[in-house]
Amino acid sequence: MLKTIFRRAALAAFAVCLPAGAFAQALASKPISIVIPFAAGGPTDSIGRTLAQAMTTALGQTVLVENRAGAGGTVASGLVARAQPDGHTLLLHHIGMSTAPGLYRKLAFNPLQDFEFIGQIADVPMTVIGRADLPATSQQEFVAYMKKGGKNINLAHAGLGAASQLCGMLLQQALGTEVTTIAYQGTAPAITALMGSQVDVMCDQTVQTLPYIKANKVKMFGVTTPERLKAIAQAPTLREAGLKDFSVVVWHGLYAPKGTPAPVLEQLNQLLRTALKDPQLVKRLDDLGVQIVAPNLQTPEGLRNHLSQEIARWTPLIRAAGTYAD
Repeated sequence: MLKTIFRRAALAAFAVCLPAGAFAQALASKPISIVIPFAAGGPTDSIGRTLAQAMTTALGQTVLVENRAGAGGTVASGLVARAQPDGHTLLLHHIGMSTAPGLYRKLAFNPLQDFEFIGQIADVPMTVIGRADLPATSQQEFVAYMKKGGKNINLAHAGLGAASQLCGMLLQQALGTEVTTIAYQGTAPAITALMGSQVDVMCDQTVQTLPYIKANKVKMFGVTTPERLKAIAQAPTLREAGLKDFSVVVWHGLYAPKGTPAPVLEQLNQLLRTALKDPQLVKRLDDLGVQIVAPNLQTPEGLRNHLSQEIARWTPLIRAAGTYAD
C-alpha cells in the first residue's frame, strides 16, 4: 500500500516538472491499453475497438484493447483501479459503472473515488426484440402479451449487471409484470437463444441487435430513447406504447487509475476528443446506431457528473427490486 502511495506521489511530482508536450511523447513511448470489462465481440467491445483504432491514428502509436470479462465489469474495474497511474492503462466502461454500487453489496472499489475521469464517449440506444415466431405482431400486442404471459415468458439477458439485464428489469417494472429471466454468458449466446426460439424476449443495445432486426431474424417492438432512431426510423419508441417515463441508453466513459497526473489526463482527454472526430469512427458508430456525446460531455467533469447522477438514479431502483449480483 505504501509503495503505491509513494509511486503515485512521485509520478505527480514528476508531472509538474515536465512540459505538456513531453507527456504526448511519454504517452507514445509504449502502447496504451484500453481494458474492456466484457467479452470480445459484444457491444462495448465494438465501441472500444473502434475508439482504439481512432486513438491509434491520432497518437501515431498502437492503442491496444484488452478484454477482462467477469462479475458484471467489476473484475476489469478493480484491475484498472490498481494499475500504475501513468496513463497507459485505461478503462472503458458503460452504464455498469453506475449500477455496480447497487448490484454489489461488497464492491472492492468506489467508482467515484478510485478513478480519474477522462470523458464520456457515446450513448447506445437499446431495443426490445422478440423471437421471430412470437405471436405479437405490433407494439400494442406485445405489451398485452407481456402483461398476460407473466412467468410463462422467458426474457434473456447477458448476465447480472449487463445492460440487457438492467433494461429487462426496467421493462418489467414499467409494464407492471414479472417474467422469467434467463442469464447467459454474454450478449451473443443470449441472442442466439432468442433466434433459436429458446427464449421469447430480449432488450439489448443497437450495436448488437441492428443486424438481426434489419435481416428480419427477430421482431422489433420498440427503442428505449425518447425519439425514434435514424438507423431504424420505422421502429416506434416505448413511450409510444404508453410507457411515458421509459428511457434508457447505455452510456460509455473512459477512466484512468486514481493518481494519474493532471497533465497526463489532459493529454488523454485531448486524444479522446480528437479520436471522436475521426471520420471513420463517426461513420462506424453511426452505422451501429451509436450516438457520440456532445463536446461538453467529452470532459472529465462531464463524465464525473453523469456517473454521480446515474449512481443516484440506479442504486435505489436496484435495491428496491432486491436484485444483487453477490
